[in-house]
Amino acid sequence: MLLTLDLEPPLINNRPAWDPLLPRPSTHKQVFTIVNRTTMSKSNITDLCFGIQGDTAIVTGASSGLGITFAETLAEAGANVVIIARRYEKLKDVADRISRETGASVLPIKTDVTKEEQVVEMADKTVEEFGSLDIIVNNAGISAMDPSVDMPLSEWKKVINVNLTGVFLTARTAARHMIEQESGKVVNIASIYGAVGDKFQAAPYYASKAAVINLTRAFAIEWAPHNINVNGIAPGFFPSEMTEDIFQDEATKKLLASRTALGRTGKPVDLKGALLFLVSPAADYITGETIFVDGGWTAL
Repeated sequence: MLLTLDLEPPLINNRPAWDPLLPRPSTHKQVFTIVNRTTMSKSNITDLCFGIQGDTAIVTGASSGLGITFAETLAEAGANVVIIARRYEKLKDVADRISRETGASVLPIKTDVTKEEQVVEMADKTVEEFGSLDIIVNNAGISAMDPSVDMPLSEWKKVINVNLTGVFLTARTAARHMIEQESGKVVNIASIYGAVGDKFQAAPYYASKAAVINLTRAFAIEWAPHNINVNGIAPGFFPSEMTEDIFQDEATKKLLASRTALGRTGKPVDLKGALLFLVSPAADYITGETIFVDGGWTAL
């Protein structure tokens, strides 16, 4: 229950007690809203802080793995969702399923995040279809594993091109639309390996994810004057195409769990809250930050 009072301020020495800088005599009134916290419903708080119904979101790399989780999260919260990837048939199947299960509008668009003309066309089509572009989740990523001394330069370039240049292209293209709107939320998906190394020989992956964390800061500072929040999520070990071999090996899974403070690897649902938080009004005063959703891996 909300109670609004329109009151004349009391005077102390002929000056308004609530604002001593106002000139005398004053007819200044102050309006107070009194919130009855005992009767405010949980749904009101949820809508106020986490409501994104009707927003339009893009998720890159959404034909598999964590990209599907992020797309599901946004659709479940009532957003229109555009999912992009290079594998259109898989993308279309994902879009159909999410739309059927959530009732949300889910549009699949075949896009290579390393091709600027495709990215621009995809963003334009999103705005044409839904009228705005409010959220982008830059999830597309690949890896390459080889000792650095043996890794072909072409493999290094491929990982950097998708994981870093792809984020740059999709984020800035979305930002151009968001700047026109004077609002937007950008979430870049990094990794625990943007902050720490490991015995896995994947130097370009580590380097690209560390760069994404600092690129997130750079974008946050540049676009803050336009009311655009730019943040990141750094997942630990979650089941995905990239980690499929790891999760099929019980010994490796046990090793990973032993190196995690919470004693287990991640479940897709563990990422949903972090994403919804960062794209919602609850995070309006947060920018340039990366949340590590890793069960305490980087705390050990």
